[in-house]
Amino acid sequence: MKGSQARVLIVDDERSLVESLRVLLTREGFEVQTALSGAEAIEKLDTNPDVVLADIRMPKVSGIDVLAATRRKLPDVSVVLMTAQASLQSAIQAVNEGAFHYVQKPFENDELVTVLRRAAERRRLALENRALKHEIRRRDRTAAFRPIGNCRNFGEAVRVAETVAETDSTVLIQGESGTGKEVLARYIHSLSSRSDGPFLSINCGALPETLLESELFGHVRGSFTGAVRDKEGLFVAANGGTFFLDEVAEMTPALQVKLLRVIQERQVIPVGATEAVEVDVRIIAATNRDLEEEMRRATFRNDLYYRLNVISVHLPPLRERKDDVPLLAEHILRKLAEPHGGPPKRLSPAALRSLLDYNWPGNVRELENALERAVVMTPGEMVEPAALPKAVVERPPMPLVGEQPAPNPTLEAIERAYIAWVLRAEGGNKTRAAEILGIDPSTLYRKIARYRLDQV
Repeated sequence: MKGSQARVLIVDDERSLVESLRVLLTREGFEVQTALSGAEAIEKLDTNPDVVLADIRMPKVSGIDVLAATRRKLPDVSVVLMTAQASLQSAIQAVNEGAFHYVQKPFENDELVTVLRRAAERRRLALENRALKHEIRRRDRTAAFRPIGNCRNFGEAVRVAETVAETDSTVLIQGESGTGKEVLARYIHSLSSRSDGPFLSINCGALPETLLESELFGHVRGSFTGAVRDKEGLFVAANGGTFFLDEVAEMTPALQVKLLRVIQERQVIPVGATEAVEVDVRIIAATNRDLEEEMRRATFRNDLYYRLNVISVHLPPLRERKDDVPLLAEHILRKLAEPHGGPPKRLSPAALRSLLDYNWPGNVRELENALERAVVMTPGEMVEPAALPKAVVERPPMPLVGEQPAPNPTLEAIERAYIAWVLRAEGGNKTRAAEILGIDPSTLYRKIARYRLDQV
């Protein structure tokens, strides 16, 4: 740490010495603060100095007391003690107990400046080391939470999440059940400046209204039957961190109003209380419903929707990212093997083909359940189709045309029906469908638009 960057707190009850040291160290490029007593110095520790230069012998609060307070409040701040011959033994003992160094009065100015610069450099290295360890932990945590997938549509959702993670903006994650909305929410939290704070979550559809209100906002003793003590709500418990509200569309209109107040005012009022409690929390909400449709039906408040939908992220269903199935399966099998310490089981080519051919209405959650069953049912290392659930392996054939096809369909009608059939068979995977049809993906996209097959 260069002198111009180092902050020194000078502590001595002799005013003339403090003033001369202030002039010397300011000229040497230090930022200087002064204190004329140990008690005043302890108060000024809140200014976060890099080095404390304290006389060891002061009335009431000694330099040893200042050392103890500094080690308690700012353990990586270096303390240099000034001592006369009479207190030399105490200074040596203080160094053994954590002081950086001592200088004996009268001292040479050059000697003092050298010692203070070394002390400041020690603190700089300590802060850098702490920051590096924090960054390593953050990166490890981030890597552990990063959602698995390489498909373009899924990658776009992850990139949006990464872009907004460092902000405090409210995020709305939309997608079918089982697509990994909470996984993405945890990933956003791990990338944010709140990553050292709590990540709490609740499923808004899993509890009745009164219990959900108490869980979210807390309650005071006696506010309802069974409220035998005050209870802290999850909004308060999540202070300094992130609160994930899953299936937010399941909230009743009354609770929607209270959630809107929290977002607008950053305050909660516990059930039965009259005073608001300040909260500092980032909100991430998720739903598997179409909130715009819910607004049209008047079951979801427009003002709440616009408060939640600051940043919108859509997670595609697994049937639209079939190329990620092998990667997800490998990851899940590895996780399932970790508790046992052995190597993960592997999928046979036939088993993998079954996974790729299935449309996964339950998305990633259904894939996890299917593979967990397969691992339990497989005594060896290789998972075969027989170990997978019947729904995955045994599917009824999909008819190319309906039960009552047109008696003389046009070529265009046949082409439309065949393209729709291939798209359904491949779970909406347009790249694979184009390969099967023997056409370029761009041609397929034009035909999809022409025949209005976007919903297939």
